[in-house]
Amino acid sequence: MWDDAFPSFLIGLREGLEAGLIVSILVATLVRAGARSRLAQVWTGVLAAIALALSFGAVLTFTAASLSATAQEAFGGTLSVIAVAFVTAMVFWMRRSAHSLSGEIKEKVTGALGMGAGVLVATSFLAVGREGLETALFLWTTAQAAGESAGPLTGAAIGLVLAAALCWGLYRRVLRINLTKFFTATGAVLIVIAAGVLGYGLRDLQEGGVLPGQTSYAFDLSGSIDAGAWYSTLVQGVFNLTPTMTWLQVLGYGGYLAVVMTLFVRGVRDATPKRVATEAAGVAEAVGATGVTGAPESSPSRRRPAWVVPVAVVTVPAVIAGAAVAFGSPKPAAAETVAVSEKDCGQGFSAPKPGRQTFQMHNTGDKTSEVYLVDPATNAVYGEVEGLAPGTTRALVATVAGGTYAWRCVPSSGAAVTSEAVRVSGGGSSRAVVPVSEQDLSGPLGQYTSYVDEGLTTLVGQTRTLAADIRGGHLGKARGDWLTAHLTYASLGAAYGTFEDFDQKINGRADGLPGGVHDKDFAGFHRVEYGLWHGESAASLTAPAQQLATDVAGLRKAFPHQDFDPSDLPLRAHEILENTLQFELTGDTDEGSGTNLATADANLAGTRELLAVLKPLLTTRAPRLLPTVDADIARLQALLDTARHGDAWTPVTQLDATARARVNGATGQLLEDLSPVPDLLEIRKSA
Repeated sequence: MWDDAFPSFLIGLREGLEAGLIVSILVATLVRAGARSRLAQVWTGVLAAIALALSFGAVLTFTAASLSATAQEAFGGTLSVIAVAFVTAMVFWMRRSAHSLSGEIKEKVTGALGMGAGVLVATSFLAVGREGLETALFLWTTAQAAGESAGPLTGAAIGLVLAAALCWGLYRRVLRINLTKFFTATGAVLIVIAAGVLGYGLRDLQEGGVLPGQTSYAFDLSGSIDAGAWYSTLVQGVFNLTPTMTWLQVLGYGGYLAVVMTLFVRGVRDATPKRVATEAAGVAEAVGATGVTGAPESSPSRRRPAWVVPVAVVTVPAVIAGAAVAFGSPKPAAAETVAVSEKDCGQGFSAPKPGRQTFQMHNTGDKTSEVYLVDPATNAVYGEVEGLAPGTTRALVATVAGGTYAWRCVPSSGAAVTSEAVRVSGGGSSRAVVPVSEQDLSGPLGQYTSYVDEGLTTLVGQTRTLAADIRGGHLGKARGDWLTAHLTYASLGAAYGTFEDFDQKINGRADGLPGGVHDKDFAGFHRVEYGLWHGESAASLTAPAQQLATDVAGLRKAFPHQDFDPSDLPLRAHEILENTLQFELTGDTDEGSGTNLATADANLAGTRELLAVLKPLLTTRAPRLLPTVDADIARLQALLDTARHGDAWTPVTQLDATARARVNGATGQLLEDLSPVPDLLEIRKSA
């Protein structure tokens, strides 16, 4: 949280001090002119600027929330680039204008005094409003980059409070600050931070499909830098530098930093000492001038209550922002109700407007149904409700864009029913999933079944060799053969659900058994492992090893006749490595061999094999997924390879904290990127 707070703290301090100085000069000028009664108009303009900034932030937040995931990436990336442009302009403007800031504002205020109240309100509003809008935009983009809002908002709040305190001190002449040096130093730091925001924005635009090169990495240091370490988190939070960056990010970051920082430093060097002193003294003198009186205060006639204008300037931007959010976001309360049944699907359905929509699906029939919003031409699914019971209503949320839509109702028994199609006009894009049927998965299932069958055939021979080693008293050789056999079994992870009770016999753990490792029911690979690495005799291990070989042979014989559920394949693409993270990378299954990382390596090989058979289905449904996953797998493989030393492996418990965190982080990232696979390849009846 706190690493994400620093950029926002700096922007809050910088922008807050700029706005505060402007307000202080406005107030000081009015006081010097003897027009204290007009101060309320200044504060009204300031209040209006704050209300506008808050409303702008609300519009950004709720507008982004109503977009699809891809559109959110493009939207966030675009605003990040705009925010960088604003911050860059602000840095150069303040460096150039600090020496004349006081004079310009005095001139504007003097002119406004001779005109109506609205002109003075507008003067203060425009003077402060720009800072407020820049702050809101920069805060929104930094919150997007951080993935959370608590840190950026906390940092900005602290910065604004500190800025207000500094301005008060300057105004009351209890504090003296070299403002030129302050704005120069913070300007340089902000340029570095803005370079990181630009890099993050370019990455968002790549992920949103606006810019190319999403998988063209300039470097990948995840194998040597722990992304979860405190120093990595700090660098990423402050500078938006990550261990893995694309060429476009690197070129954008480096190019911006080189050009902008060079121009900034050159401009600073051009300032003479005399000008620097004049700037600092001029601003400080203007802010601190509160004791001079001039013309007597006027007391203009009031044609309306004093509270009307302040309330109006706060209410108007809030109302406009509320209208923008209301018209730009879905309206669940006014959601279209669609009746479905086993005879008539989609009653009450009319062409919806583009955007994120909520449909209230009401089952008027007497059978439980699955309901899908589909493209009738391709059967692509935009949204679904499963198990809609008779007489019940449930919401279905989907993003609608230009195209053709229809409802498809699949009752628990009987034929599917499809509604009449409607045409939606408009732009944008919506993410649809082409449904997968059991027939679609039959090819990959056949390939993977053959892979498992070959693996089990190999495993039968390996466990017989292991049993023979132990029976002959060759325990040293048995340790090597145990690992070979166990890794073969670990590479068949997607079939564990089909192995039924055999898996518990072959690879069961002592956890939960009353006697633990000494329980009579403790059997299989881990029972033999415990004995081999805890000094048990060959005689005591002969029976467990022979039983393991017998159970493996039994599994090999039974497997061709077992029911391999096709839906297990997409699920296991994620679950194999979930088990790896939970059991192997924690050392939970280690019974003395210290080979958890070898097992993790075998699990990764099994995952790679599974993805190979699923590749044709995934490529057509999520073309960007597999390149990302392949990069994740290569990263994790490289980390595991560093723990292998010939036939020996470093025990997971002996990894240093950094290396262990890297392996865990790489596995977690791979799991996150694999998480869409079960949904993409879920067997649906909508086809």
